[in-house]
Amino acid sequence: MSSMFGKPRTSSERPPQSPLPECNVAILGCRGAGKSALTVKFLTKRFISEYDPNLEDTYSSEELVDQQPVLLKVMDTADQDGPRNCERYLCWASAFLVVYSIDNRKSFEGCQRYLEVLALHARGCQRRCPVLLLGNKLDMEQYRQVPSAEAMSLASRFGCLFHEVSACQDFARVQHVFHEAVREVRRQAEWNLPVRPLFISEERPCPPVAMPVALPTHHSLATCTFNTLSTVNYKEIPSVAQAKLVTVKSSRAQSKRKAPTLTLLKGFKIF
Repeated sequence: MSSMFGKPRTSSERPPQSPLPECNVAILGCRGAGKSALTVKFLTKRFISEYDPNLEDTYSSEELVDQQPVLLKVMDTADQDGPRNCERYLCWASAFLVVYSIDNRKSFEGCQRYLEVLALHARGCQRRCPVLLLGNKLDMEQYRQVPSAEAMSLASRFGCLFHEVSACQDFARVQHVFHEAVREVRRQAEWNLPVRPLFISEERPCPPVAMPVALPTHHSLATCTFNTLSTVNYKEIPSVAQAKLVTVKSSRAQSKRKAPTLTLLKGFKIF
């Protein structure tokens, strides 16, 4: 099934001895938030209206993000009772998309539990993975139950990015969210690289006693004297604090279009 949704490329595009860097993204959230719809929209540019919420799968796609190729693997999770037994994706993913539906406050409250689990996991393993809070179903604006300001405040509290999209409308916005996850993983990798410490010099005063030392004259050589030089002390510059940027994406409401359906594996119906 992964090959069905993936975007294979010919071997001529890149040498086989140069494997693509990988980025693993896990999509988390309560039932009905639209996790599978977002996944399929990103992989196929199509919208699904029906799917089996109990099935979980992982897909892969070769993407070009900021002119750099990457093998993006997406895990469409299917937690039955919230974030329980979640070790399978906590240890696998390098970034997380926590999804809720803007017209369902219960799904938003479930996102808070996921964010708490991710924060606890980051403290325990000393490895921070980027997290993006994603409000889905922006086309249901007239039924909104979760204000954007409230979701933005939650994202700011947990130090993650915030976006709002619609899986049934704009593909470009959905693609932007997945590519932004890749960018955050790259930034995190750059921050974790060992950096050579920078030093500044601090002049110390010369010792109070600095007597010239005279060398004895041998074979008519001139007398030489040496003075004590000042010493230099080095101090390490503290690292610069890092800050996260919180953004909001929005789009206008649009009704669903009726079109012939195409049945895929996993019970997907694509419009």
